[in-house]
Amino acid sequence: MQHRTIGNDVVGRVTVSAIGLGAMPLSITPQRPSAEAAEAVVHAALDAGVTLIDTADAYCLDDTEVGHNERTVAAAVRSWGGTDDVLIATKGGHTRPGGTEWGLDGSPEYLERACDASLQALGVDAIGLYQFHRPDPQTPWADSMGALKDLYDAGKVRMVGVSNADIGQIDEARAICGDAFVSVQNQFSPGYRSSAGELAHCAANGIAWFPWSPFGGMGDAGSLATTAAEFGAVAEELGVSVYQVTLAWHLAQADVVIPIPGASKPRSIQDSAAATHVQLTAEHLARLNNA
Repeated sequence: MQHRTIGNDVVGRVTVSAIGLGAMPLSITPQRPSAEAAEAVVHAALDAGVTLIDTADAYCLDDTEVGHNERTVAAAVRSWGGTDDVLIATKGGHTRPGGTEWGLDGSPEYLERACDASLQALGVDAIGLYQFHRPDPQTPWADSMGALKDLYDAGKVRMVGVSNADIGQIDEARAICGDAFVSVQNQFSPGYRSSAGELAHCAANGIAWFPWSPFGGMGDAGSLATTAAEFGAVAEELGVSVYQVTLAWHLAQADVVIPIPGASKPRSIQDSAAATHVQLTAEHLARLNNA
């Protein structure tokens, strides 16, 4: 497993695996894995050398079980043998008002309550990395960022980040949160590259970049070899899965990139973790970048 670094000299530098685990599939649908099966997925990730797990309080079925994914991940990491070398990154700011609905609340009051609930769900004194899940049009961005800074100043979180943010919002977050601000989590995949500018901006400023849905999303990942035909062709040439080629392509974009592929089966995250061994040539990258 290759490794990459999150943080800076002020908040500290945390070394994590170059491939993380996106834990959302363990909680988000009625067909989600059982508690035992979810534990097996997390254990498989840890056994493969994965030391970054991405979760969120809103990864659940509805508002009756907010924190389900956080509790699932925390329990699995504890049963594996401890959390000292594992960074669990969580998010707040999305709500689940019912069924498949998603709401937003970026108010400082809500984020403080959400962080406190996440601390309890994860069973920790301070969250390693706390990320604002998505901009809330009803709350000024500066107010939400100020809330993150307050959580950091209160010692409730060790580092902060944002998700689904544009360059202007990223720069405002940096200005308000200062050195506590270390990461951006935006959608990026072979079929969704409109956030390439944000990726480049993060690379230029040493900000960790977590591409979410690196395969195109839960509903489209199964057809990746078809929808991203050049990636499938390179995978066939190298004798590896299209998922490994895709993750290797992500890693080649910049040293700050840490993909967080989702998984609901052990074999999926085992395959993803092996992507750090895939060597893409300059010719491969040119083909994939232009695909």
